[in-house]
Amino acid sequence: MDADRLRQIADVAADSEAADGAAPIDEATWLALRNRPDDVAWWVTDEGFALVIGGDLSLAVRPSARERGVAGSLLADALAAYDGSLRAWSHADHPGAAKLAARHGFDRVRELWVMRRPGSKPTGPVALPEGVNIRSFHPKDEAELLRVNSESFHSHPEQGQMSASDFAERTGEPWFDPSGLLVAMRGGHMLGFHWTKQHSAALGEVYVVGVAPEAQGMGLGKALTRAGLDHLAGRGVSEVELYVESDNAAAIHVYDGLGFTHDDRDTHVMYARS
Repeated sequence: MDADRLRQIADVAADSEAADGAAPIDEATWLALRNRPDDVAWWVTDEGFALVIGGDLSLAVRPSARERGVAGSLLADALAAYDGSLRAWSHADHPGAAKLAARHGFDRVRELWVMRRPGSKPTGPVALPEGVNIRSFHPKDEAELLRVNSESFHSHPEQGQMSASDFAERTGEPWFDPSGLLVAMRGGHMLGFHWTKQHSAALGEVYVVGVAPEAQGMGLGKALTRAGLDHLAGRGVSEVELYVESDNAAAIHVYDGLGFTHDDRDTHVMYARS
């Protein structure tokens, strides 16, 4: 995929985000476009695009070209190439996406919430289990972090699949700051981590919090989350966001207690067609 095609996709995506209030392409798709373009099947015009990576569809239409059948045409091309079996996220639960999904036999199968809190809101004390300390990531920690990630997200469809090359892609992004990747250690053994992300001067993110099964039930997840929030507050962000599965009641309970709230408009929906 050449630079002109990437600019075309970025231009449609920017117009869509400005109109809809949510980006139509997620981080994993952008990483693939920039680093592994051969993994992406694409249908791109000036009016819109459809991108497919491993059965996952991203589709957007420029606002000025909507209600003209562009989305249906792009989706039909993608479905024909993949024997009709695809998954797709609707960011911000767009009503147009719901209509398109129903028209083409997609079912609503998953919801992801965005939760938010003020960056300056106090988090409370970081209470650590005995013998555990939290420090910033060092390159020598990579193997341990990948182990903890695999163990703590073994059933998660995206995060649990993070490989060494995936980790290298993310740490190679301009936003990566090793001081914001906090690891909980007992001796030389990692028990958990909190990877924070700073999108801008004003916006931070609880990017990933992982706790090894052996350390669950010790309050380490909450301690790591508080430590990461303190780090982002020190960077001066005014808002912190996070993403959580809508049916993960235990995680939502923790985030509620830390001052995060969810607005129904901040819901991402996955549709699937088999």
